[in-house]
Amino acid sequence: MFDEIRINTAMKQLENEKKIVDYDTKEYPVEVLVQKYNDKIEDEDNELFVPNYQRDFVWNEKRQSKFIESVILGLPIPYIFVADNDGRMEIVDGSQRIRTLVSFCTDELILSDLKKLTELNGFKFSDLTLTEQRRFNRKTIRMIELTEKANEAIRIDIFERINTGSDELKEMEKRKGIFAGKFYDFIAKCAKDELFIKLCPISEKKEKREERPELVLRYFAYAENYLNFEHSVTDFLNDFMEDMNERSSYTIEEINFKKMLNYAERLLKNGFRRTPNAQTTPRVRFETLSVGIALALGENENLTIPNDLSWLESDEFMKHTRSDASNSKPKVKARIEYVRDKLLGRK
Repeated sequence: MFDEIRINTAMKQLENEKKIVDYDTKEYPVEVLVQKYNDKIEDEDNELFVPNYQRDFVWNEKRQSKFIESVILGLPIPYIFVADNDGRMEIVDGSQRIRTLVSFCTDELILSDLKKLTELNGFKFSDLTLTEQRRFNRKTIRMIELTEKANEAIRIDIFERINTGSDELKEMEKRKGIFAGKFYDFIAKCAKDELFIKLCPISEKKEKREERPELVLRYFAYAENYLNFEHSVTDFLNDFMEDMNERSSYTIEEINFKKMLNYAERLLKNGFRRTPNAQTTPRVRFETLSVGIALALGENENLTIPNDLSWLESDEFMKHTRSDASNSKPKVKARIEYVRDKLLGRK
């Protein structure tokens, strides 16, 4: 129990801090935001600017294009946070979105890899009809504007809370909603396979964050398409999942998955984990071994267990499967084919 003095002190602090983060909710047309923005902080004419504590413009063209596609389609856009700074609007959160709008409206961005508006791939803003340009310029962006009561320390604190305070969804959790359908259901089914669970232990925390379906998806994506992997694992897996939703059946995939697991059980004394007592399964190690096994079985369905398994403990294999192993195309190809070739007895 707290005494009355402590309670009154706490309530007074609460009231004072709530006043500091006073705010208004507003909406601005895209055209107005673009006109107000200037990436030079010192330029007093720019009414909307990015402060020094914000990060650089890091969105690639694909992510920018996806955002522009969402705006064109009228999909809900998260609020942008700004703060009154001597009458100007300091962007607290949302600089990547604002910069993307500016990049598109000034013809710097060429739309690419759009999934819905595929005919707009290759378009710049000026390539749109005048009618669509006007409609885009009139699209409104919702903003929360902190009043002048929020000093710089408060603004930085809010920026950090927005960007680190929430428990961000893992990629597979996002896919569960975005790509919901028969292929995700198939992946979820495979993730519950008893032998898979036995060979791939994971922590309870990761279990709740869709780690098992993530591993299954990686197996199928690399087993079928590793030669087309470029650099972004997220894009690679998302594209594969979208394509697989178009298939009518996954019978062959399920058969091959079970064959891979059965062979792995005989080959790997510790399953896909590194050591007998390890409580988790590293993704890179799982991908390398499972896909390498699948490729070898694809070439020889009567594949036997090699007499010499010393390569599984070799420095070369460890280098291929360490946690910080690069996801560059050559390295992905090299580690998968290393396992395949060892199982097939190739030099």
